[in-house]
Amino acid sequence: MREHDSDFSMPERRRGKRRFDDEETRPARRGRLTEEARGLLAQARSDAADAVATALPEGADRWSTWGDGDLGPEPRPDWLITEAAAVDHELGPVKTGKEADVFLVRRSLPGSDRSVLLAAKRYRSNEHRMFHRDAGYLEGRRLRKSREMRAIATRTTFGRNLIAEQWAVAEFAALSRLWTVGAPVPYPVQRTGTELLLEFLGDGDGAAAPRLAQLRPVGAELRELWYQLVEALRSMASMGLAHGDLSAYNLLVHDGRLMLIDLPQVVDVVANPRGPEFLARDVRNVTSWFASKGLPVELANAEGLIGELLAEAGMS
Repeated sequence: MREHDSDFSMPERRRGKRRFDDEETRPARRGRLTEEARGLLAQARSDAADAVATALPEGADRWSTWGDGDLGPEPRPDWLITEAAAVDHELGPVKTGKEADVFLVRRSLPGSDRSVLLAAKRYRSNEHRMFHRDAGYLEGRRLRKSREMRAIATRTTFGRNLIAEQWAVAEFAALSRLWTVGAPVPYPVQRTGTELLLEFLGDGDGAAAPRLAQLRPVGAELRELWYQLVEALRSMASMGLAHGDLSAYNLLVHDGRLMLIDLPQVVDVVANPRGPEFLARDVRNVTSWFASKGLPVELANAEGLIGELLAEAGMS
């Protein structure tokens, strides 16, 4: 930096001699910094040291985003890492879809042996988003501002961004409520914008739990999975909720337990005029799959289960 560009520029030079407008500003000895300059230099060195100290550890992609958005319900699982010093490592994609992609993330605490695998569900930008049949799902979700409602109705860029936000908020809220009552869903770690961090359902090497559609359960195993599904649907109905897009493709089997996933389109059975319709479709989809695998007819009774769930939701 040139002398006259600095906040501590030297007085003007004339005929090779120094002149000072104020004797008080004359340094005590040539080549020495003033007290003000010395203090600023010390601050700059301190800032540089802080920057080095906050540099990401090798291999990390970002600092933990814990605390930046909505946090999962309490009591939180023991495996969850919440320290601010934790870092996230991107390990690659797990699943791609029309509305969102899911990536595997390892959150670890440097200097310790603590780490945990998480599933990062990220909704796509509005240029690529293809939310299907969203009008029916959104009927029960009202916004306070008429401008926002108009934007959603006309599917402007602003409106599509609001829809994406609603999907993320709705899924995180539903997962939080369901996890709190013990329903079989992954623990919702946090939501930041349109990214959800969820408990990873799979093994320690990053292999995801299989979808129900990938399996061929028979006999007692098939019946056990059916009973687990019915209990999960009852849990949702007791809270006035239906999955909204349930099938054997968004049910995982993790350590022998059936788990509900992909709930951005969760439906309020009471508030949404089409709520009972969505609930009935969910039941018929999964009942048909179980019946095709050999579930006895007396168990695979879709209409009977629909009536039971509507009564559970208080709509009988």
